[in-house]
Amino acid sequence: MSAKSEKPGKAAGPAVPALTTAQKKAIQKADTLIEALGWIRRFRDTTTVVKLGGSVAEHPDSLRHLLLDIVFMSTLGMRVVVVHGGGKAISRAMDAAGIEPRWVQGRRYTDDATLEIVERVLATEVNHDLAARIEEYGGRAMPLNFSTTNVLFGERLALTGPAGESLDLGHVGEVTRVDRLTIDNLTYAGQVPVIPSMAITADGQKLNVNADTAATAVAAAIGAEKLVVLSDIPGVLRDVADPESLIHSLSAEEARRLIADGTIASGMIPKIEGCLETLAQGVKKIHIIDGRMRHALLLEIYTTSGVGTELVRDGAASPAVAAGVAAAVG
Repeated sequence: MSAKSEKPGKAAGPAVPALTTAQKKAIQKADTLIEALGWIRRFRDTTTVVKLGGSVAEHPDSLRHLLLDIVFMSTLGMRVVVVHGGGKAISRAMDAAGIEPRWVQGRRYTDDATLEIVERVLATEVNHDLAARIEEYGGRAMPLNFSTTNVLFGERLALTGPAGESLDLGHVGEVTRVDRLTIDNLTYAGQVPVIPSMAITADGQKLNVNADTAATAVAAAIGAEKLVVLSDIPGVLRDVADPESLIHSLSAEEARRLIADGTIASGMIPKIEGCLETLAQGVKKIHIIDGRMRHALLLEIYTTSGVGTELVRDGAASPAVAAGVAAAVG
């Protein structure tokens, strides 16, 4: 065969250069950013309420990374609201004052002396410190308390004992109204409202409020897209002894079934039941994550698999599950 009759082969493309270890790591970071892009677009201009508990606040490094995550989310256009407790700090202050804590059905009995400590520690020291640290890390935050602007209003909490008797909790309350306008105005302006779990009655009585229920009330009142509950557990596990058995997404119906068959048991039951009540009040999604994990908040919201358990209303498909189905079809 002559040279003229030979068909030229397809020209080879330029050779791919060998990558150094540093370049491979840089590419992995770029891939992570691309994965996050879809979630950044999806959640821009939506509101997320973050419930910050004492377990996270007691770990300085975990708290620093959490607040950096919040600054990052706010910078990307997500509206973030922080509702916090401070139980361990309050207990230390009570111990220093020589006051023995009393508990009634899991709630701290709050007399006048205890209320004074709760307000000083929770609504002043912790509240202002969290807001100041968000600002220190480059964000914008506003502490909302009795000395600045209060946004939680409530009434005394009424509980009954096993014999139907009325239980005395002292100055313990529940939230009945949230000042949504103030919170919305701050988030629209790019600020992070930082709210302590205290409320005030119509006649001016200050109340100590459970942080979980306060966060639920805020999330429902402002129509939040998400409520993120920071805990010291990774989420819902099928086997409590196996961290690999983490359930990434649950519908309300599935959660009830896991409670019924004993998969969800012990102290997780009231937490999950509280989440189900929150979903029923209109919040679209609730995430339970281990707040002690570095950047757990970003990993849960901006990656497909997440690191905790997402609870959604019945009939609402999880974005992560939908993404997995789409990938499988493709």
